[in-house]
Amino acid sequence: MLKTEGAPIHPAATIIIARDAKPQFEIFMLRRHHTSVFAGGMYVFPGGRVDPDDRSGDYAGLVVGPADQQQKQKIALGHDWQQYWLAGIRETFEESGFMLAYGVDGKIVTFDAESHDRFARYRRLLHAREITLAEICRRERLRLALDLIYFFNRWITPPGGPRRFDTRFFITRAPASQTGLHDGLETVDSLWISPAAALEQEKRDEFQLMTVTIQQLSQCNQYQNLDEFLRMAAHNQNFPTHGSRVPSG
Repeated sequence: MLKTEGAPIHPAATIIIARDAKPQFEIFMLRRHHTSVFAGGMYVFPGGRVDPDDRSGDYAGLVVGPADQQQKQKIALGHDWQQYWLAGIRETFEESGFMLAYGVDGKIVTFDAESHDRFARYRRLLHAREITLAEICRRERLRLALDLIYFFNRWITPPGGPRRFDTRFFITRAPASQTGLHDGLETVDSLWISPAAALEQEKRDEFQLMTVTIQQLSQCNQYQNLDEFLRMAAHNQNFPTHGSRVPSG
């Protein structure tokens, strides 16, 4: 956590989850509870602050990646690069139910009726801090898919609000067999929407978005199909920091 005048700046991670659709690919978004101190009532991407567990050394052998082509992403994230990937995966599972991990067969996790209920229980326990993501991985023999989650950019909340975050944004493809759903606690609604539709609805005051979310969706809106969007993310060489400047790391 960075020390500044006013509210402290908390490190955080967010994952933009995209799926194929027509006429434009879609992104999974959650609506935060209207009583939330930060972004109350707004539609956001899954994510949240880095927790102590994300910084632990408990994940040896439980991750895949980053891949060779992601080395510049790793360098751009800094010395503590892994904590941002882990925080993004953990928060995404807590808030949306997507588990971005490989199973024992080497494929992205799939949920049948039995495993869906089991992972829903894990999700509740993780949210209550009664289990860690590492423990879930060991029980289910999972390895977290860092190699499929691409660092995109960094945004720092401007001064003045009650909470500030230094957030690393990532991009990934939605697991084909998994269905996202809000948690009913911090988030009260969820949907799939194209960048173009989200921006158009925001202009009509029908879709509440923070400035940072508008900016991210505007960048996403430069791409029409999912393959093009993911190709950009995988081969991106530029990782800008937006917002108030603070020391990197």
